[in-house]
Amino acid sequence: MGKSFGVEKVLARHDVFADVANDGKLKKYEVVKGAMSAIGLYKKLYEFSDKKSILVFDDCDSVLLDDLSLNILKAALDSGKKRMIHWNTDSRSLSQEGVPNSFEFRGGAIFITNIKFDHVKSKKLRDHLEALESRCHYLDLTIDTEREKLLRIKQVVRDADMLSAYELSDEHKTEVVQFIMDNARRMRELSLRMVLKVADIRVAMPDKWQAVVEVTCMRNS
Repeated sequence: MGKSFGVEKVLARHDVFADVANDGKLKKYEVVKGAMSAIGLYKKLYEFSDKKSILVFDDCDSVLLDDLSLNILKAALDSGKKRMIHWNTDSRSLSQEGVPNSFEFRGGAIFITNIKFDHVKSKKLRDHLEALESRCHYLDLTIDTEREKLLRIKQVVRDADMLSAYELSDEHKTEVVQFIMDNARRMRELSLRMVLKVADIRVAMPDKWQAVVEVTCMRNS
């Protein structure tokens, strides 16, 4: 629903300001996607431990489901004046890469996930997540219903000009969004990715795009 899109857009804009200021130390950030081990998390936090660095974890849910990773993350986001992170077991990987067994983390972190903290059933894991939530700003976008998803799609397409890269007139862009709204109950998913899929087909097959979308992107009626 555009969580990653929104975060990356803001960070990219900040990078432009950094270039104008000609200050390479102003900020650096990285978007990390996919599975990550606890030691991988430790090394990544060390790499981005400077004061104005930001790590974005996009759908790295394995970190939120692992005790050791959660303890490392809680240390990184602690509310104390010094956020020290320790790796208390021998590791050839750390020594080979010159990563110390402890360091101060002064950077920031953003987690983008579809996990609803309130819906986690494991008490042990829920306790970890509650401790994590108390250390950070937790935003629930509450985009769950069909209506909420459609409103979000219209907002991002309009405000972010999401289809600007496509050779489509404003009228044709409106057609793409309206088609999805008119057939919302039958679309295989309601997402910004679906908008891009339909736009791709609209450009590639302008004479029969609706029929192709019905076959490839919609459930049988």
